[in-house]
Amino acid sequence: MLRKNIFIGSDAAGFALKEEVKAHLVDLGYVVNDCGTSSTESCHYPDFALHVCKNLQRQPKDSCFGILICGTGIGMSMCANKFNGIRAALCSDTYSAKMTRRHNDANVLCMGARVIGSCLAMDIVDAFLENEFEGGRHAERLALMAKIEASQKD
Repeated sequence: MLRKNIFIGSDAAGFALKEEVKAHLVDLGYVVNDCGTSSTESCHYPDFALHVCKNLQRQPKDSCFGILICGTGIGMSMCANKFNGIRAALCSDTYSAKMTRRHNDANVLCMGARVIGSCLAMDIVDAFLENEFEGGRHAERLALMAKIEASQKD
């Protein structure tokens, strides 16, 4: 499998887990682009969702993924899904991570550092990255989502 570039970001609550995920990804041979934060100092998660999502938007389609981590993963996922072409999924289990790739062609994985532990986070990351979009009837649904997204542009 071709190893894709990963853009990763977190807020202060997700910083420690982000660092662990980064090391795991590097060990697996991925190119990891850290979009911040760089400490546990208080900060705002939308800033880091913006950096990750803007970087993804600048890349050729299907050439990279994003990973966003905050306390619950909820704020990051809500923010990421505001960006055109971003399909962010909040996952707290491996089945959801696998299926969001297969059925939703998610390109951003969101996780909550206060919700899951380190070992589970690595398994979720692996499940997300090891699965491919199945296409077929799921492609039709993505096209419907894209149509809704396009209709929201003012």
